[in-house]
Amino acid sequence: MKQEKTSIITLKDAKNLSAASSPFYVYDEKAILENAKQVMDAFSWNKGFREYFAVKANPIPDIVKILVDMGCGCDCSSDTELTIASALKAPIMFSSNVTPAKEYVHAKKLGAIINLDDITHISFLKECAGIPETICCRYNSGGNFEVGPNCMGTPGDAKYGMTREQIFEAYRILKSEGVKNFGLHAFLASNTLTNAYYPKLAKELFTLAVELKEKLDVNISFINLSGGIGVAYHPDETPNDIYAISEGVKQQYESILTPAGMEPAIYTELGRYMLAPYGQLVTRVLHEKHIYKEYIGCDACAANLMRPAMYGAYHHIIVLGKEDWPCDHIYDVTGSLCENNDKFAIDRKLPEIKTGDILVICDAGAHGSSMGYHYNGKLHCAEYLKKTDGSFKLIKRAEKPADYFATFRIDPETGNERWK
Repeated sequence: MKQEKTSIITLKDAKNLSAASSPFYVYDEKAILENAKQVMDAFSWNKGFREYFAVKANPIPDIVKILVDMGCGCDCSSDTELTIASALKAPIMFSSNVTPAKEYVHAKKLGAIINLDDITHISFLKECAGIPETICCRYNSGGNFEVGPNCMGTPGDAKYGMTREQIFEAYRILKSEGVKNFGLHAFLASNTLTNAYYPKLAKELFTLAVELKEKLDVNISFINLSGGIGVAYHPDETPNDIYAISEGVKQQYESILTPAGMEPAIYTELGRYMLAPYGQLVTRVLHEKHIYKEYIGCDACAANLMRPAMYGAYHHIIVLGKEDWPCDHIYDVTGSLCENNDKFAIDRKLPEIKTGDILVICDAGAHGSSMGYHYNGKLHCAEYLKKTDGSFKLIKRAEKPADYFATFRIDPETGNERWK
């Protein structure tokens, strides 16, 4: 089913904001709230349900606070993310890997639910922070994870989680260490566009949970389905239906867990699904280049949004003011980095574009700004929240050269040494 892609921002507002700072991100508060309400409503059948927003998808406190105020927790994977979640007084799930001791100490101090990625982390955690009474373990099923005839992911090639045998041994050890409440977690596929992924994952985790309870006599108090629910980046893709997904999970719950006398809470750990469609990167066209191909050069680059360069990911592009024009030109839309993969689109059919036009790059609300970097000395751009009343609030200022220089021993602006 074709999905219409529309801009969060009007041409007039885009011109006003870009005059102050271009490029910039903009997020739609009303749409974020509506989507979060749907997720909560869809899983309301489970009395302990909680969405732990994946902070890595977008760590800007103003954005995370919208979700926390809705009742979401935060899924964190680093010390910095723990600090953000703590400042917002959010319930925390700490899902990390290759974890430094100080981060386990911080997570335990904050009362976060620690999600162990490897069996060897049990002794590591015990030594550096102590074993809490509630803990979670991350499961990796190995091989391929298939839904119907399609392979959704390849857990056997992923660095995350424990094998089936290790999960049983980990629970046995943790029980002997005094753990009272256990969680089970798995992330086996990313950005799936099928309503069948979560129910299939739920069936596997629910079945494993029953076996763990029966063989080890442990209390499984929650099961975390993690992320993996994707969004329709391309207009021709059919978006997921969160209500159909939840109903599929409920059916597996009632057929597997309920007969076993188990009533664990269901947790999710969504990032992309919560935010991707509700954030956009707005950029101004600086140059047109006509050589062997037609190039449109923008003031944004892969340092602002790296997914197309890193994954070859599709992001729909809107030319503001030309939404109704025919897409009868073919362009590569590029940034200014000294890398040939710095392209937001390749051979993309678009309306005729001229220098000064403003482009909106869609579905950049998750894993967009948060994956930014400083190659070529590029600075992170400004970010705005479009409030429910239609006004725009600056939630992250554009970086300045002084921000970039701040960690250098020699100040490039003065030539002076900051420390010996």
